Amino acid sequence: MHNASTTPSRETDEHAAAVAPTGSRTRWRVVDIVVASVIGVATGLVFLFWNNVGYAWFSAADAVTPGLGGVAVGIWLIGGVLGGLIIRKPGAALYVELLAAVVSALVGNQWGIETIYSGVAQGLGAELVFAAFGYKRFGVLQAMLAGAAAGAAAWTLELFLSANLQKSAEFLGLYFATVVISGALLAGLVGWLVVRALAATGALNRFAAGRDATERV
Repeated sequence: MHNASTTPSRETDEHAAAVAPTGSRTRWRVVDIVVASVIGVATGLVFLFWNNVGYAWFSAADAVTPGLGGVAVGIWLIGGVLGGLIIRKPGAALYVELLAAVVSALVGNQWGIETIYSGVAQGLGAELVFAAFGYKRFGVLQAMLAGAAAGAAAWTLELFLSANLQKSAEFLGLYFATVVISGALLAGLVGWLVVRALAATGALNRFAAGRDATERV
């Protein structure tokens, strides 16, 4: 429902954002660092759960058709999407995904140090999408593109890290499609919905993500 009384405030905020110095929009605040770190650790704990449940799904799907296991990968890509959507500063997507990977590796999983390599690649994939939009657009489209790009980055890394380069073109094609689609849906769309849910609770009121959600209500 449109409320005329809120229009001037919104226009003022948008004008302020438009004329704000680039440094003020890209410089990290202390609260950005703290919240990004909390998101990274929390996502790392989600990874610990998904390392068992998600990997079981991955293995079962791959047993049906090699390459189909990519449908389960998306949750491992969600850190970069969450970081980018909430913090909205250069490096946030990479930082959150990498920190989540470090937490997963330190607590212990079946991939060890390779988890950190994956965190770097996946975080960079998401980061590039937010950078392509100048860190100014953070809608569901950008979220899904970031998740898809993180999936494409994961697929590229695994060509060498998991020796996938030696596998058939059919496998690589199917695996690429499923990883990218899973990234768009499980990381991108789900990540966007998570941010919307957090914003609705008021937990993100100090961030543009929280104010955007409030304005749309």
